Amino acid sequence: MNIIDQIVLFFVSLIANTFSAFSGGGAGLIQFPVLIFLGLTFGVALATHKVASVALGIGAALRYISTDSLERQFVIIMLLFGLPGVVLGASLILMVPDRIAEIALGFLTGSLGFYSFFKPELGQRYSASHRDSSGLLKGGVVLFLLGILNGSLTSGTGLFVTLWMVLWFGLDYQRAVAYTLTMVGLFWNGSGAITLGILGNIHWQWLPALLAGSLLGGYLGSHMAINLGNRWIKHAFEIITVLISIKLLIG
Repeated sequence: MNIIDQIVLFFVSLIANTFSAFSGGGAGLIQFPVLIFLGLTFGVALATHKVASVALGIGAALRYISTDSLERQFVIIMLLFGLPGVVLGASLILMVPDRIAEIALGFLTGSLGFYSFFKPELGQRYSASHRDSSGLLKGGVVLFLLGILNGSLTSGTGLFVTLWMVLWFGLDYQRAVAYTLTMVGLFWNGSGAITLGILGNIHWQWLPALLAGSLLGGYLGSHMAINLGNRWIKHAFEIITVLISIKLLIG
């Protein structure tokens, strides 16, 4: 790959991850299809994208680390329940026909955006809920299932986590996005990348440009989310979910 291709990959990664960090997910909408278009197979593109997405989590963490947005109990739950799901999903995806899964995910992702659109006050205020043992356990089980989706598919699964944190635990969009970017972007994608790297292949030659774009995009998008607030994040979330839905359904 020549220097021009590396520059193209950098800007594709920068744009994809900036929007992802701002809206709470969706980097795969742009970055993953581009990797396939440039010649990678589905499995190699997925593994390469997962590795690059870890840098998104690092970039976001660098921006959120000073905001005190993360609560210890949610960090533990997302690691305890999410990581096993990611490993399981990443182990299964290489054996499953991806087109059927993409169509199903397309319908589900689109429904997230429309649900949020018709709920104007959703995620605009922080209102703690389901913080008892039963509520945390039920929330963790759903995070396990979302981890399976995250490990097996790549377009928009972080958006499910963002909305779940809003709906079940009562977070506002800004706090929910902080969890998605740091925990999903860094730890979930990291474990998925390791699993896919062991079972499949990673295209290492393309990673320098992808990692640089993801790192910078994660920081810039998080900075935008912190400064613009919940209303803008909500609108970005709705737009990204609908675009991802269309992309998945069209193929």
